Amino acid sequence: MSPVVRAAGSGATRGPTKISTERKIVKGQKIPGAAKIQDELLPGFSRQLAAMLSAGMPIVASLDALEEQADNPNFRAVVNQLRKQIENGAAFSEALRQFPTVFDDLYANMVKGGETGGQLAETVGRLAGFLESSARLRRKVKSAMMYPVIVLCIAIIIAIAMIVFIVPVFGEMFADFGADLPGPTQALLDFSDFLKKWGFLLLVGIVTAVVMFKKWKATAEGAYKFDQMVLKAPVFGDLNKKVAAARFARTFGQLIRSGVPILSALEIVSGATGNKVAGKIVMDARNAVEKGDPLSSALVNQTVFPVLLVRMMQAGEKTGKVDEMMDSIADFYDDEVETMLSGLTSLLEPLLMVFLGVIIGGIVLCMFLPIFKMGEVVGG
Repeated sequence: MSPVVRAAGSGATRGPTKISTERKIVKGQKIPGAAKIQDELLPGFSRQLAAMLSAGMPIVASLDALEEQADNPNFRAVVNQLRKQIENGAAFSEALRQFPTVFDDLYANMVKGGETGGQLAETVGRLAGFLESSARLRRKVKSAMMYPVIVLCIAIIIAIAMIVFIVPVFGEMFADFGADLPGPTQALLDFSDFLKKWGFLLLVGIVTAVVMFKKWKATAEGAYKFDQMVLKAPVFGDLNKKVAAARFARTFGQLIRSGVPILSALEIVSGATGNKVAGKIVMDARNAVEKGDPLSSALVNQTVFPVLLVRMMQAGEKTGKVDEMMDSIADFYDDEVETMLSGLTSLLEPLLMVFLGVIIGGIVLCMFLPIFKMGEVVGG
């Protein structure tokens, strides 16, 4: 009765919000800001839902409470629709499938496994832990890459500004000397003239190339080839392999523990590795498992997932504890990724300082080179 009383008692305040969100969100609709909801809101939602279910609250009352707490209007509308569908007799997993941009196959299948086994609260709790671990891994990768990218962009902007606005001033001063300038200085002046005349077209060309690259990468063939190149890149290729291994192991372990059939689990995991090449390897392994081969045997001759992961899987298959082995190997590779990111960050900082010194210092040196040879230039 409590949800009914609460809704009736707060109808004056909650009514307009519910009406507006229900008009905005319908089943199957692509939810605005779905990626942000998945990354930032879904882990907390899952953790709170698991706590409420563990405390004995009915699913409808739990969703009603979470709907009231939701600050994001789009996510609040989704939770509202979930609650209404369950009130109309739908299973929680069925309701989740109506919003695939927020609750992916992994989430819906794990919830279905929890419903089937009578362990919904425990399953949602494991989902919360999985989502939190995945979010931490993404944040580590983004934060490690953000600093060098920002510094590199600032260096390029400063260098272009110096070449376009400061170098011409020196060029006018040097023109009064009436002598040939040193080669590096003349080359810099010529490059400055080029940017002033053709800089806009060069910018248009760069933007066009970026747009075409994104369109190519958005295609199935382009995404696959790009991921192939990433895996072959020095240092970053090894990093991406470990990230894919961590995602594969944690996702697969969670699905198996939740009672999802292995073929369905592998199909879901193929899209959760974050790499198209790794996803194809998982789908090939799924086809081999469907024919009767052990999963560890199907993964032996591939080049993306480390040998240690395959060995741990073999041990798990022999002991019947694949899920525990996958959790252990996922933790191991999460630590490996963190260690690699820390090492890369420490290495990139001095390299970036050297890069800045070479670019900015080189421009300054080219500008002052004629002054250092003032006697020769004026006398010429």
